[in-house]
Amino acid sequence: MELAEELECEPDEQAVLERRRSQSPEEYAASLLRATGTDWLFVDDGFPAHGEGFGWQAMGDLAACQARPVMRIETRRGPEVETATARKHGFVALKTIAAYRGGLRLGEDHPLWRVLEANADTGDPLPLQVHCGFGDSDLLLPYADPGWLKPAIERFPATPFVLLHCYPFVREAGWLAHVYPNVYFDLSLTIPHVARGAEALREALELAPVSKLLYASDAALAPELYFLGAKRWREALAEVLPELLPAGEAEEAGRAILRDNALRLYGI
Repeated sequence: MELAEELECEPDEQAVLERRRSQSPEEYAASLLRATGTDWLFVDDGFPAHGEGFGWQAMGDLAACQARPVMRIETRRGPEVETATARKHGFVALKTIAAYRGGLRLGEDHPLWRVLEANADTGDPLPLQVHCGFGDSDLLLPYADPGWLKPAIERFPATPFVLLHCYPFVREAGWLAHVYPNVYFDLSLTIPHVARGAEALREALELAPVSKLLYASDAALAPELYFLGAKRWREALAEVLPELLPAGEAEEAGRAILRDNALRLYGI
């Protein structure tokens, strides 16, 4: 229904598919990406694999916005070496999927420690995005709880940690963002995929300040996910923030979550 309304076609799957096929992949992707009203696009350079997607530069062109890459450290042969020069090469953040590589309970010899050291040694560490919570079937969910990151968060207080996705550990992520100045989090993947997006947002803001929550979609490959993520985030914010704040403050909080918090965190 939501896609059909945007595409101005009948509200059924076949009509949406026909409208999709009537345009080139670039035209169709651009129409939905631009409908999100995105100003800045931060793109994980490790997924999809090189040659399977448009690339971060082309994604910015399709969305008619600024774009910057995020360096996925598991795709690097010498990640601690590349981490040291990541900012110089235009990366806005680092990202780890350690949750898929044994979990977030980091042993003493875990390679992520070396990356964190190299990042800290630059004197101006990039934010580290960390996959937390649910994902594909090769992930052991209890070991994707962001609470396991407590030792790393405390050892590297100057490094901003950005907890991604978080479901079903939304309250745990909110607590970490509440008690540690260097922790931020989003509900990407949770919104739009989890049915009760507004309820997840309520849980996120039970403890965490508005200044620590970031909009993100985790969209990839399917342009519909960018559009639906943005739409459902706005709907959830419009439902929840007026419950928590006076009208003027609710609008300001919505703008912070959708835009300003990320601009400040990533130094844009």
